Amino acid sequence: MPDLSIRKTAFSVEEIFHEGGPTPAKSLRRASAIAVITNPFASRYEPDIQWFMEDLKPLGLSMATRLVELLGGADQIEGYGKGAMVGEAGELEHGALWHAPGGYAMRALLDDSNAIVPSTKKVTGVGGRLDVPITHINASYVRSHFDSMEVGLNDAPKSNELALVLVMSTGARIHNRSGGLAAQDVIGEDGLR
Repeated sequence: MPDLSIRKTAFSVEEIFHEGGPTPAKSLRRASAIAVITNPFASRYEPDIQWFMEDLKPLGLSMATRLVELLGGADQIEGYGKGAMVGEAGELEHGALWHAPGGYAMRALLDDSNAIVPSTKKVTGVGGRLDVPITHINASYVRSHFDSMEVGLNDAPKSNELALVLVMSTGARIHNRSGGLAAQDVIGEDGLR
């Protein structure tokens, strides 16, 4: 198995004070982590790829830990998501290898993270952008936390690379008023409600 080859990482924090409405008492913060790595399967079809998920676990934990720090601690996190951009010499399935290492890394650091971590992935060229979905960490049906964060880098992914992404947020959309299950009403037994 090849060693994980990381070309670069990037971290970003957004702080949202309002979306045209009144300024709330507390701002919303969203943070993203991107790791650009060499795709060991680029330019060929490889039937046995699952082993690479094990190699990605330390990277997932490192990225998730940094996001928690950037947002002020695990007790501040209410939403999360993940994604992958696959360079043109790869295939969509290579991005799917990020599901378990990325998702479980975040869930390991966050109490009450029963909800599945939403995800997206695509094959793209250099400079590609990805809208990463975000949902509540404990109950996927909390409508106020349905959100997304656009991520990307001007020089990634190159054709033989993967750009792996984690996203966390500190709360609901800043002016949420679409109803549905409220965060304070979550039962927390099944990851849905």
